[in-house]
Amino acid sequence: MSDAKDIINTFWNKLDDSPFVMVGLPALSEHSEPMTAYFDRGLPNRLFIYLAKDNRLCQGLMSGRRDAMLQYVAKDHDFFACLKGTIELVEDNALLDKFWNDNVAEWFEGGRHDPKLTMVQVGLDEAEMWTSDMSVKGKLKLALSGNLDRDELDASHARVAMGG
Repeated sequence: MSDAKDIINTFWNKLDDSPFVMVGLPALSEHSEPMTAYFDRGLPNRLFIYLAKDNRLCQGLMSGRRDAMLQYVAKDHDFFACLKGTIELVEDNALLDKFWNDNVAEWFEGGRHDPKLTMVQVGLDEAEMWTSDMSVKGKLKLALSGNLDRDELDASHARVAMGG
């Protein structure tokens, strides 16, 4: 998978299957935290995240920190990404409504109109992405001994501009 377009498309497909990312603002010097990322292929290279206004990401944004780093690991551990972008508040109610679902509602006592509810979007600028696909022999060997030979792993890596 050497074509950048293919690896980016793989990322969107994997994220659709498992939408969990670790998000941090490097300027805060704090650990990243797990978030659910939503996206719409019609709004390219943007991730949308619901969070509470008192969340450290939101607080960091309010103090002028806009550079974000996100890490992603696919459910099957066969795809990895580190994404860099710019985070900003979403003030469009249509976008807040677009991705609203029961899972999000669980986090906000007041539902869609909870006073703490906000949304941010991360415009993705660039990423490094890795794929790995182990052979059946490699999977068995990893399970039994934890050691793999290079020929048991089909891997690729790309540094790509996302165009945030």
